[in-house]
Amino acid sequence: MTRFGYFLAAEEHGPRELVRQARMAEEAGFEALWISDHYHPWLDGQGHSPFVWSVVGAISEAVSLPVSTAVTCPIMRIHPAITAQAAATAATQVRGGFTLGVGTGEALNEHVVGDRWPPASERRDMLEESVAIMRELWTGRLVTHDGSYYQVDNARLYTLPEEPPRVFVSAFGEKAARLAGRIGDGLVTMGPDPDTIGVFRESGGAGKPVQGGLKVCWGPDRDEARRYASEQWPNDAIPGEAAQLLPLPRHFAQLAELITPEMIGERMPCGPDPNEHLTAISEYVEAGIDEVYVGQVGRDQDGFFEFYAAEILPAVKNGG
Repeated sequence: MTRFGYFLAAEEHGPRELVRQARMAEEAGFEALWISDHYHPWLDGQGHSPFVWSVVGAISEAVSLPVSTAVTCPIMRIHPAITAQAAATAATQVRGGFTLGVGTGEALNEHVVGDRWPPASERRDMLEESVAIMRELWTGRLVTHDGSYYQVDNARLYTLPEEPPRVFVSAFGEKAARLAGRIGDGLVTMGPDPDTIGVFRESGGAGKPVQGGLKVCWGPDRDEARRYASEQWPNDAIPGEAAQLLPLPRHFAQLAELITPEMIGERMPCGPDPNEHLTAISEYVEAGIDEVYVGQVGRDQDGFFEFYAAEILPAVKNGG
């Protein structure tokens, strides 16, 4: 049975608004929450980037839904020993259960501490060591670690959940999917990619859950929704490795000038037609994604939740 969640975009909204949206998501019938973990937004115009762990704590008191980070990078900006503490605390707070989604990150967020930005192969090795450190700390034992990338000196976590947080690993290609299958409790993907899911399953991920994210732009006018989404969320249509390599929002803004409303309309449902939204969601379900997280790009969050509560969630939950 597929679970349908809401994707909270911390790049577009401040902390109080994110908590308000979490409440509306629960009231509308969404069954879980994703929340992004960024230091910078993709574009200056998106306007926000609150500290995710503070927001997760507030959400835990506002709703009873499970929460996943989508995704946290525990390899540079925040040491894995500190990420382990944050995730353990979140897992004791979030009443519906907490999942730590992890990935190798983007220069956009990780360069801020002044370290060099490693190549993808090195970041994957760093992520594997980071996850191993966090899992060792979640045992509650005293941990000392002298590894290839990280040192931990006599660290012990005292506030721990009854069960350690699940770790889902983000993957956008074959090598990352193999890593996710080997070290992850599940997979995070931003599209209905059967090839990536297949590699994950073949590499140790058989029987493990897959989470997928889908951006939409609901609004009463399809053309206006496409135009707005192309201005507010053009990063969805920027191809290749730019998302991992560019260090500043203004660099994404320069590339965004090449993105048209038509290009965005080909990648995300825009406007008020339920069939367009249902078709996009069905592609995720058919690809074998177990948890589909839908995020609204747009100013009218209230209208989006009303639309999904009335037109979309009843249909997808009934297999329509």
